[in-house]
Amino acid sequence: MARSETTVRSASTASGASTDVLIAGAGPVGLTLAAELRRSGVSCRIVDRLPARLPYAKAVGVQPRTLELFDRMGLVREVLDAAVPMRGQLSYVNGAEQGRIELVLPPEVPYGFAALPQYETERVLEEFLGGFGTGIERSTELVAFAQDPAGVTSRLRSSSGGAVVEEEEVRSRFLVGCDGAHSVVRKALGLSFEGGAFPEEYMLADVEVGWGLPPGYGVRSMHRGEDGTIDDLLVCIPLPGEGRYRMSMLVPPELSADRPASGDGVAHGLESGTAPALADIQKVLDRLAPEPVTASALRWSSVFRISHRLVDRYGEGRVFVAGDAAHIHPPTGAQGMNTGIQDACNLAWKLAPAVGDGAHAGLLPSYDAERHPVGEEVVGRTVRHAAEGVQADPEAPETLLLREAQLLVNYRESPLVTPLPPGDEAVLRPGDRAPDCGGLTGDIAAYPVRLFDLLRGRGHVLLVYGHHPAGDTPADLASAAREVTDGRMDTCRILPADTPPDEATGLPHHHDSRGEFARQYGVEEGGAFVVRPDGYLGACLRPPTVGQLKEALGRVFGR
Repeated sequence: MARSETTVRSASTASGASTDVLIAGAGPVGLTLAAELRRSGVSCRIVDRLPARLPYAKAVGVQPRTLELFDRMGLVREVLDAAVPMRGQLSYVNGAEQGRIELVLPPEVPYGFAALPQYETERVLEEFLGGFGTGIERSTELVAFAQDPAGVTSRLRSSSGGAVVEEEEVRSRFLVGCDGAHSVVRKALGLSFEGGAFPEEYMLADVEVGWGLPPGYGVRSMHRGEDGTIDDLLVCIPLPGEGRYRMSMLVPPELSADRPASGDGVAHGLESGTAPALADIQKVLDRLAPEPVTASALRWSSVFRISHRLVDRYGEGRVFVAGDAAHIHPPTGAQGMNTGIQDACNLAWKLAPAVGDGAHAGLLPSYDAERHPVGEEVVGRTVRHAAEGVQADPEAPETLLLREAQLLVNYRESPLVTPLPPGDEAVLRPGDRAPDCGGLTGDIAAYPVRLFDLLRGRGHVLLVYGHHPAGDTPADLASAAREVTDGRMDTCRILPADTPPDEATGLPHHHDSRGEFARQYGVEEGGAFVVRPDGYLGACLRPPTVGQLKEALGRVFGR
């Protein structure tokens, strides 16, 4: 259809809103945001300019923390069925093995590291979202928007075969840009995106090899010149399928081109132009593979560039950005997609009460307060690791591994969390990740469950532990939680193993049969813990009182 034949329609309703949240971009971040909103009963539309999911294994690492979030959402089984384990990394310099890194986490962490092509992650999320009756509006892009105190008016443009067929005006209460490194939302909002670009160009390829290296291990092979600098590099990440890897390597001079950055000056991501052939990949393997090997079954290849940039703020008013629209950086440690998914989970649970006008005035601003420092840390760390290697960090290997797994992200300085009283030196603090534990037994089921089993599919949850001689009763706490949150908070009581069942009358409860909850949460007699929908602790009350609980919840809910 010619441009002059484009139809324009308004999607505004009499109430002034066609949807609660409009999401631009249907990658893993936008899909996670949409799924979490729908799971909370919030209406949303998600649009993407592409006509179909791209068949490229771009972001392939799925971190343990992301798997925990998928568990909370209720889709981790589908992800695990599609993924392969990442067991470690083999490193070589000038052909000599430099040892291996074993990706082994403490036994209380429920998930390990995984590898999954990005298009498979998107497939699982899209199918999950479809279960709520929401689908992606393909070949549709956001071209402009304007916000006012009551909402956002956006203009969408749909196309077919490259020709514009319709323009639509959409009214929403909020708009979120999950539209990547060249984000339309970020630019229109006037957010700065400071940083720089790496001068090197890289090749990506999805191939199969028949070497004898142990499965589940990544491979990092480098060549150091006489001056000690790295002048050749091969990185291989295992993918589902026998002998299948996503490989990245430096672009050889014959394929290099002086490609200008995009119109916004951001040189990041896959580039158009001549794609590397299987012979180009083979040349690198001949130089750097740990053993002689032949590559085959090339599924796709591309040249890409890497930049590192961070927005000055994660949103303004009723418009926000998440994922690559907010932060881009080297793929070192597979941090990018996972950080973006955590952005989405953090923002989604805050938008839900805001849509219902039940949010405290500081709730939505806390998205920037909590996630901007995380983005800043990730960008800095990945740039450092890309330039100097993981050894550039002085942390103990165990701590570094937990950080790469994104299990050490915390919001202790957040305005939403209730700080501990002076002198309280508890290891587990408000703003920390709520740890999992096992051995919880009920009165009916004959098998023990994990704490994450009790949290799955829920929003805010109040965990009440043990006896409360110095605090209010568990029933009083549960009643206060329902009152402040308008019934949006569940309460679960955890009892010491030797507590008689009749002491838990009226509240769902489980016994801490192995004492794991008491150890992980640092309680001996009585306590209460507010677990947020994103799996972080909003408050740790030891001993708990109704007044403390209401004060903690009052930081989130507008009462």
